[in-house]
Amino acid sequence: MASSIRAKHGLLSSKTSLYHALHRQISPNSVCIQRAAEIQSVRAATNARADSQVNEKYCLELVRTRDYDGFLSSLLLPEEARRCSLALRAFNVELAQVKDSVSQKTIGLMRMQFWKTAIEEIYRDDPPNQPVSAELWRAVRKHDLTKRWLLRIITEREKDLDDKAYRNLQELEAYSENTQSSLIYLLLQCLGLKDIHADHAASHIGKAQGIVTCLRATPYHSSRRKVYLPMDICMLHGASQEDFIRGSREPNVRDVVFDIASQAHVHLQHARSFSSNVPAAATPAFLQTLVLEDYLQRLRRADFDVFNSSLQNRNPLLALQMYFRSWRKTY
Repeated sequence: MASSIRAKHGLLSSKTSLYHALHRQISPNSVCIQRAAEIQSVRAATNARADSQVNEKYCLELVRTRDYDGFLSSLLLPEEARRCSLALRAFNVELAQVKDSVSQKTIGLMRMQFWKTAIEEIYRDDPPNQPVSAELWRAVRKHDLTKRWLLRIITEREKDLDDKAYRNLQELEAYSENTQSSLIYLLLQCLGLKDIHADHAASHIGKAQGIVTCLRATPYHSSRRKVYLPMDICMLHGASQEDFIRGSREPNVRDVVFDIASQAHVHLQHARSFSSNVPAAATPAFLQTLVLEDYLQRLRRADFDVFNSSLQNRNPLLALQMYFRSWRKTY
């Protein structure tokens, strides 16, 4: 009987000791600290997700309002490449609008320098606290985008701040290659593609896009007394800058537009000559060809009158046409 009581007493003593030991190790203060850390971690993760969603929405809205054609083509990309495409197009919009949004070249150069620094910081995993930079950083990490193409776009846009007309068509093509084609190379990387035939097609599509963009912007630039069309072609047909500033519809002005538009068409034909060798997975990056083709056809119907009001209207069937072309995997 006595031994039984001593055994029970020993068991109670060991439980009491265990309780005190646990109480010393897990004090109320340590529990509170641990709980606070957990809450802080959850809040940080929630805030990071919220910031990411805000950045994504910012880029989407920027592209939708400033590059609607690019917005539509981005929506038709595979889901894993869609967000990357919107980030790249938002980056392109940010650079493109510098020229028209600054009153002095020095200010424009400062903004270009910001983007050069931003790219360097992005590749050091330390992006600036800016929505487009943050989204671009995410795209770079996910798709291993080539830094050279991003810097080349900035450098070419920076040179364009000189605000001069292109001396010849080759100069316009070089600008288009360094900006628009570089953007398409990056889109191909978002799709996980490295293919020489796709790159050749992208080069020609980018050149065609740059030429068409120059034509489409002519009425806007002329209203601001600026003309950027290649000077050699204008001189060939005896068309002065003043003719474009006045919105002239004389035959020589139309001849200038015809020659430039024809070169864009030639590049589209070259791009399509590679179609049998281009992987079908690359075609979503080339949906812009539909936009270029649509504009060139409407320009032809307007008898190459670049100031015709019908050219300023958006094609209401464009989204549907893009969808069918993406479904058919053609460009």
